[in-house]
Parts: sequence; C-alpha cells; structure tokens
Amino acid sequence: MSKDHELSQRRQCTLLQLSRSTLYYRPKGESAANLTFMEIIDKQFLETLWYGSRQMARHMKRQGHRCGRHRVRRLMRLMRLVPIYQEPNTSKKHPAHKIYPYLLKGLSITRPNQVWCADITYIRMERGFLYLVAIMDWYSRKVLAWRLSNTLEADFCVSALKEALAKYGPPEIFNTVQGSQYVSIRYTERLAEAGIEPSVGSVGDSYDNALAETIIGLFKAEVIHRLGPWKTADAVEWETLQWVDWFNNRRLLQPIGNIPPAEAEEKFYEQCNEFDKVA
Repeated sequence: MSKDHELSQRRQCTLLQLSRSTLYYRPKGESAANLTFMEIIDKQFLETLWYGSRQMARHMKRQGHRCGRHRVRRLMRLMRLVPIYQEPNTSKKHPAHKIYPYLLKGLSITRPNQVWCADITYIRMERGFLYLVAIMDWYSRKVLAWRLSNTLEADFCVSALKEALAKYGPPEIFNTVQGSQYVSIRYTERLAEAGIEPSVGSVGDSYDNALAETIIGLFKAEVIHRLGPWKTADAVEWETLQWVDWFNNRRLLQPIGNIPPAEAEEKFYEQCNEFDKVA
C-alpha cells in the first residue's frame, strides 16, 4: 500500500473500535518491591505447593514483609502459581437437612454456658487431610472439647459434643455454621435430648460464627502453620492438646479483660457466689 493510501492512526482505531489511548499505551514493569516479593513467593511455593494466597500472605507477614493478601493473590496470578489442591469445603450444607434459625442477633451474652459455638477446619498432612472440630463457650472463649478425624462424617462432632456436655452441662444455645455435620439427625437429636436450642448462621456470613472462626484461626496460625508440615495424626493431636491447655489457662485475651478464658469463667462464678452471700 502506498503512503497515499495509508490509513491514519485515528482511522485505524475507529475501524478496530479501539480507543487511541490503547494504541499509545506502553505496559509498565513491576516495581522493585514487587519483584522482590515475587522472588520470595516463588521460593516458598516450591517448598509448599499447597499454599494459596491466604497461607502465602501469612508466611510473608511472619517473615516481616508488608505484603497483604490481595497483593499476594495478584502476584501469584501473575506468576501463574496455583495450589495443587482445593481447600476442603468443611461447611457444606446438606439439601435434605432442616434449616434452623440464627438466634444470636441482638442477644446479650452475659454468662458462661449461655451460648456455645463450634467450627470445623482442615489440617493439611503430607498425605491427605485431618479435620478438627472445636466447641467453645462464647462468653469465656474457653475451648470446651475438640476432636480430630480423617473424614467429615458427623461422628467426631457428636463425640466432641458429648464430652463438652459431660464436663459442663448443657448450654441454652448452640451456634454453628450450616455444615451438614451440625444439622445431621444424630447431632440435632443430641441437642434436643439436652434441651439445647440450635442456632445456625446464614450462608456466607462469617460474622454469625465469628468467635469460633477467630479462635480456630489463632490455633492454625500458632500451631498448624508454625509447626507444620505434618506427618502423623499423633503429632497433630499432641500439639493440639498442648495448645488448648495453654489457650484456656494462660493465653491473655483482650475482649475478656486481658485474662485467660478459664480465669474469666472462674471470675464470673466467684462474683455470683459473692452476690449470693450479700443477698
């Protein structure tokens, strides 16, 4: 084509339905900081191929790098780094199970054994997964019972519930997410036998069971991610046992007055006894 018949850049953009700014755009490279982060992420990913953006961001934070999850996720996508497994869905709703209401909205929780909560999390092993269920008292934050399992059947949840009931007696309300384990016939029958009202949070709303998820998050950060990778269930069980004892009796928690959960429970009952003496 001769120069006389060449189309102007404006005409070319019009015919191709492109904005002229697109034509003049020159991609910018990543910043020096991002290139450094990408190198760190790449090195860690080779050692832990199951790390998604959440785990990788935690790793970066532990190493002292100011790199949040959204930034990590963008850089991992840019590097085409994809974890080699899908995270198990521990809160899958069963379509045949009854739907229970959420009872904590606007409720003032003022005493131990008023409301319990529970959550399930997965633990990545060298081969497969383990699953942990923990039952906690909403008022004191105390971990009342827990169980490990290599399946997501309801049995280990029922076992933890029986232990908590045997130690502490029944609460008024038991709050969970909409996992099939919590609304299974065996589980809800046990709640009914003990006179406990089930409360189930709405799908996708993490605030409905925020306390349980927060405590589980502390456990995973302080035990699972810090001490892993894990080879045996016995090792996980031992470290969980140690952590629960430390958390209940020595971990200072700001929401309950910078005292351990067991002390918060004892303090409440001591105040009740003092009130009864005065009365």
